[in-house]
Amino acid sequence: LHVTDLNHAACHRQTSEEEAGEKETITMKQYTAKTVEEAVATAAQEMGIPAENLIYEVVDEKKGLFRKEATISVSTIEDAAAFAEEYLHTAIAGMGIEITTKSTIEDEIIHINIDSERNPVLIGKGGRTLQALNELDRLAVSNKFHHRYRILLDVAGYKEDKYDHIAYLAKRTAKDVLKTHVDVTLQPMTPDERRVVHNTLNGWEHIKTESSGEGAERAVSIKYVE
Repeated sequence: LHVTDLNHAACHRQTSEEEAGEKETITMKQYTAKTVEEAVATAAQEMGIPAENLIYEVVDEKKGLFRKEATISVSTIEDAAAFAEEYLHTAIAGMGIEITTKSTIEDEIIHINIDSERNPVLIGKGGRTLQALNELDRLAVSNKFHHRYRILLDVAGYKEDKYDHIAYLAKRTAKDVLKTHVDVTLQPMTPDERRVVHNTLNGWEHIKTESSGEGAERAVSIKYVE
């Protein structure tokens, strides 16, 4: 199952909901001032964050001779997480599967765990359907908020178990590389899985990890260094 197939299911479901009169439940707070800069400053002060860290979109801006006014729509990572969950329900319902979701935010990463009565279908062979869902959800959030959030999906702990296996594999391979001084390239992995390898071996003496390749063929090499 590819992103385009899931996107088609999501669009079909969204159209049906719109025809039924259903609307998105995610609303973002708006701020109005004479200029965009003033609106941003007001929002940043109220939210207690630096203006440069504020995530916003200019909704309206008037620059007339006698009237100046600008309105911005401000979003938070919590808004993005809520929308990400909502979108997943829509997309997966288009596949005929009802799900439950739970999101958490850690180190500016949105983690969403999915559960259903058809988890193997959502995971797919080698986790490919789950990866497609992750990419679709990330793109949907990016298009909605005009900001790139890191989103990691899991289905009933599948990813956590895989991360544990990857960490074990990385350590075992690194030990072999230390003994033989022969570099080893692992099988291609997704970005989050490659990150597990890098983090697991970070700080190992005489071991260096390096990613190479493009797209789905990108893989991590574990190398011996003096």
